[in-house]
Amino acid sequence: MSEQTGRLGAPGLVTLHVWRIPRPAVPRALARMAVHPWRLRRIPGVRFAKLLGTGTGTGFGPGDADLTRWAALVAWDSPTAAAGFDTSPVGRSWARLARSCARVELRPLTSRGEWSGHRPFGEPSCGPVTGPVLALTRARLRARRAVTFWRAVPPVAAALPGAPGLLARFGVGEAPLGWQGTVTVWRDTADLVAFAYRHPEHRAAITRTAAEGWYAEELFARFAVGDVVGDLAVLGWAAEGDPESVRGHA
Repeated sequence: MSEQTGRLGAPGLVTLHVWRIPRPAVPRALARMAVHPWRLRRIPGVRFAKLLGTGTGTGFGPGDADLTRWAALVAWDSPTAAAGFDTSPVGRSWARLARSCARVELRPLTSRGEWSGHRPFGEPSCGPVTGPVLALTRARLRARRAVTFWRAVPPVAAALPGAPGLLARFGVGEAPLGWQGTVTVWRDTADLVAFAYRHPEHRAAITRTAAEGWYAEELFARFAVGDVVGDLAVLGWAAEGDPESVRGHA
């Protein structure tokens, strides 16, 4: 099923799959990135899907890329449909390649903006949530604004590791340059909001985003973290974080 913009309701479930592969397998991963996006979108029950490269999250561009870690973000019609990923040709193919992996089940809380012209997480309507949350940011840079954006990134990236309540982080992108985003997991919504809107470096970056028009397209989404299965180290888990604070959270 192809990606659709007409569905305004939130998907039944969103899943994030992350794989760590051995370095000799990088060429095979790159080949999968070329042929699997179409196959992934054809899995029954898929509303929206992206295969993504990853980075450390400390910067953007080729120097930040981690060629031994790859990810897929999928919005599904239902949890039943999502359960079929592991037995799908795409899921089996990446499982054969990976030396470790993790899967995170997500429920959309808020979503603003578009991704490739789509609103993949609909218009979520959820009340307050307790427990861990995941924030996804994704943007396509305007080429003429890229240099000023890259110069603005280091202070925000440097501040993130020490942010109270941060449990995990890594970068994501559809291409090495100009298409990038971040995945962060927080202990709760209060910690996420405190960093996003009260930390001086991040608040300054938000102000500059609007003033300088860095992005041709952008999306920000927030999710309640449900079940987490697999090796949390693949998710860039903070050493001081408590893995059990999210594993199996409903």
